[in-house]
Amino acid sequence: MSLFEDDFYSPKVPKRHKREWLNKAKVPRRKWQRWKLPFSSSRGMTIVLVAAATAVLSSLLTLAIVLPWTESGESVQAAGDPYERIVEAADKVSPTVVSIVNKQKDASDKLATPEEAALGSGIIFKQEDGKAYVITNEHVVQGADLLEIVLANGSRKNAELVGKDKITDIAVLRMDGAGITEVAEIGDSSKLRRGETVIAIGNPLGFGDSLTAGIISYTNRKIPVSLNQDGVYDWEQLVIQTDAAINEGNSGGALVDLSGRVIGINTMKVATTGVEGLGFAIPTNEVMSIVDQIMEHGKIVRPYLGVYTIDLDNPYAPITDEQREDLELPSTVKHGVIVLEATGPAEAGGLKLNDVIVRLDDTDVTSTLDLRKYLYEEKKVGETMEVVFYRDGKRMTSSVTLTDKPES
Repeated sequence: MSLFEDDFYSPKVPKRHKREWLNKAKVPRRKWQRWKLPFSSSRGMTIVLVAAATAVLSSLLTLAIVLPWTESGESVQAAGDPYERIVEAADKVSPTVVSIVNKQKDASDKLATPEEAALGSGIIFKQEDGKAYVITNEHVVQGADLLEIVLANGSRKNAELVGKDKITDIAVLRMDGAGITEVAEIGDSSKLRRGETVIAIGNPLGFGDSLTAGIISYTNRKIPVSLNQDGVYDWEQLVIQTDAAINEGNSGGALVDLSGRVIGINTMKVATTGVEGLGFAIPTNEVMSIVDQIMEHGKIVRPYLGVYTIDLDNPYAPITDEQREDLELPSTVKHGVIVLEATGPAEAGGLKLNDVIVRLDDTDVTSTLDLRKYLYEEKKVGETMEVVFYRDGKRMTSSVTLTDKPES
């Protein structure tokens, strides 16, 4: 049922109703008189002068619009055709966008065929010492036994993983740089504006070097992310929202402004019934800070507490009344995170199964997301953190020394 009590609302009036309305509203014809206007030579001269002045003003206005485009280095063709800027931007960045083939072994230790392999996209951003480096998404390379890169010209190269980060969904690959002559220009994503035209280039469904266009719908949207797909939001990803089509295989590809600068790494879309034009890209300013750490350390160095938790009041994975009774929490405790597993620093600090963490230092913790944000944004490896928690109904405090996360 629509707002108009019909399956489809149209402003068009059916012919039958149109005829009825016309019959009811007939107006007698009126005899129009033709008025003769006096004409003089002085009046004719005035008309000529006005027409000439109008033509001059129109020419000046046209020059005022066109000259800024041509003086700033844009071609006359670009000034005449706004879509020409999309063509030029695509030509500039396309050679640096690659397809990534993720081959995994089956139960018999046999590599997947090209038809069975997972596909994604990437961007060549650096060349150094005979090697070329590619940015992509972590989920594009996840679980790979062999990574292959297909260049824009169709040539293929094997790649190795430099490092990756699941939290921000960024990974860096390295390959032989022979024959690679161009790298992408990285833009400043902080200067993006809503409504700005952008293009997305990638490898959707295996159709390499595919191009879509749209606008920036929002410059700094925060999207909650469940890293383990368990219904617990344990991170917030800062993203650029765009209505440029981003499909499966576009992940890791380039979101580009009309100057051909990469301003985002395509990462996800909302794909559900009734939803269109909701694509997301990680801003390059966020990406490059992660990439710099990966290039230096091979990973992201973050403080590690060593707990696997679930939210006390998670609406997507609620605990039962019986489970809550087992925790013996005071009735005043409504929020916190339940420890399901404690290892490393947490275990050394005395934390155990079913402890409910409610505070870190002087900051209240209401969810796993709160815990991660405080840990990653406020603490450093080697620092000591005070953890306040409930065990068997009693409020307790433990001092924990944070370490770097061990290699998994």
